[in-house]
Amino acid sequence: MNITNLFKIALRALANNKLRGFLTMLGIIIGVASVITMLAIGQGSKRSIRSQISEMGSNMIMIHPGADMRGGVRQDASAMETLKLADYRSLASETRYLTAVSPQVSTSGQVIYGANNAPTSIYGVSQDYLDIRRYKVADGDIFSDHDIATAAKVCVVGQTVADNLFPDGSSPVGRIIRFGKIPLYVVGLLESKGYNSMGMDQDDLILAPYTTIQKRVLAITHLQSIFCSALTEEQTDAAIAEITEILRTNHRLAEGADDDFNIRSQQELSSMMTGTTDMMTILLAAVAGISLLVGGIGIMNIMYVSVTERTREIGLRMSIGAKNRDILSQFLIESILISVTGGIIGVMLGVGAALLVNLLAHFPVYVQPWSVFLSFAVCTLTGIFFGWYPARKAASLDPIEALRYE
Repeated sequence: MNITNLFKIALRALANNKLRGFLTMLGIIIGVASVITMLAIGQGSKRSIRSQISEMGSNMIMIHPGADMRGGVRQDASAMETLKLADYRSLASETRYLTAVSPQVSTSGQVIYGANNAPTSIYGVSQDYLDIRRYKVADGDIFSDHDIATAAKVCVVGQTVADNLFPDGSSPVGRIIRFGKIPLYVVGLLESKGYNSMGMDQDDLILAPYTTIQKRVLAITHLQSIFCSALTEEQTDAAIAEITEILRTNHRLAEGADDDFNIRSQQELSSMMTGTTDMMTILLAAVAGISLLVGGIGIMNIMYVSVTERTREIGLRMSIGAKNRDILSQFLIESILISVTGGIIGVMLGVGAALLVNLLAHFPVYVQPWSVFLSFAVCTLTGIFFGWYPARKAASLDPIEALRYE
């Protein structure tokens, strides 16, 4: 018996029991749709996190003072003064893997303009800080090298600060605001970046020359941190090794001595967060995949029922010349048709559900082609695996006993 006739027989058998066939498919449909939707949500979250980290500077490297031991007590790293302006200048002039370097000193306080005031943070940085943190000036300009050299009382404000101090929507550029008791002339307004993946408002800040914050606000000569940007994200590790070598030389650390500084990169944060997202995605997909197992068991159950109901038909076919492999193929094709049809419907429902989640819940989703192909392949294998045994049972029936079956 050729394959075309076997398909016709299988389709006719399924058409005679439409409702039963659909209910059998339902487990496969739900399983495939669930897997695709869960993977789409997981991949969407992963891409969203990466995008937000990229906006913060995916190749950003942060250098902070290291905690020190004094009298057997480990000191707070924020109280250490191991980073100096000489370190910043060395990194800016001697490195091969960095495109931008900026010192940073910061503090928090009240910013005031007229009758309006708000709490915020002020950061003393260089112009490279904008490139490192992916900030852009929307209005006005950034402070100049001359402003840094003279510790000028100038600043650039974020959109949140501007909204708090100028609720009428007027431009802050050219105005004089006060941070504590220090008057600052606003030379620029930053483009809005919104909240980052950790829920922090990236627009609630003031940027000023680092010399201004050092001398006029904090009265310090050391740096609280240094921010750098590697040539590419892939060269971050090479940049970190280079930074470590330069700082150890500057700080005259003996071989084998612990570093008196800490280096962190956005790559570490990205790996940690995407790793967590991947684990949750796999967990969700595994839970959704249980539906496929349930659907496969449903196929096996219904094929057993079908073999029992059609025992006389099987005996008749075998008595007029049908071979064991023909009977095996017939029931196996029925099983595969159920699983493949359920898989196709499940794929359409899964993609539709993912798009619906994005449309209604505004949750980031991304349907990867491999997840569709994988789900479809799994449901096909499920049909073969769970349909094989009932088909084998049908093919092994004795035709005489089958014809006698009531």
